[in-house]
Amino acid sequence: MSRIGYMPIKVPSDTSVQIGETEVKVKGPKGELVSPLMPGVTVEQEGDVLNLKRASDEKQLRAYHGLCRSLLANAVTGVTKGFKKELEIQGIGYRAAVKGKDAEFQLGYSHPIVYRIPEGISISVEKNTMIAVEGIDKQQVGQVAAQIRAMRPPDAYKGKGVRYKGEVVRRKVGKAAVGVT
Repeated sequence: MSRIGYMPIKVPSDTSVQIGETEVKVKGPKGELVSPLMPGVTVEQEGDVLNLKRASDEKQLRAYHGLCRSLLANAVTGVTKGFKKELEIQGIGYRAAVKGKDAEFQLGYSHPIVYRIPEGISISVEKNTMIAVEGIDKQQVGQVAAQIRAMRPPDAYKGKGVRYKGEVVRRKVGKAAVGVT
């Protein structure tokens, strides 16, 4: 049995929470996010702590309880601290640059890939090979990082491509040299 739904969410002093019927609005120093509430799950605020309660022990409602709590906790964290995903590019001639509202990647194709940076996301490039994706919405930050990685996933033979920082790529052995007989 999961106990995530019962864990209280601490709200920092510089963050305000508006509890509605079907959603919770969280406003903080970095911005504003809306977290949905599923039917049967309610939120109660006691001082600077948010508690989620569910109407019954139905299996689907138990799942929604933990989901709503996680989404709300991510919203509170996002508007106060924000989220960051780091990627690294490996390969000779592979590089990235940010030009205005576009990020340009040269990843071994015959043409550069231009990626339009979505609203609410900031991308920074350091040393042409280190990419940082930042924003307040955890899902959106992860989605943008996954889209950038999908442009050239790490190669299993040489390890070239875009990978998450710290990601371990298992390398395959190439063709074995044929012995002379």
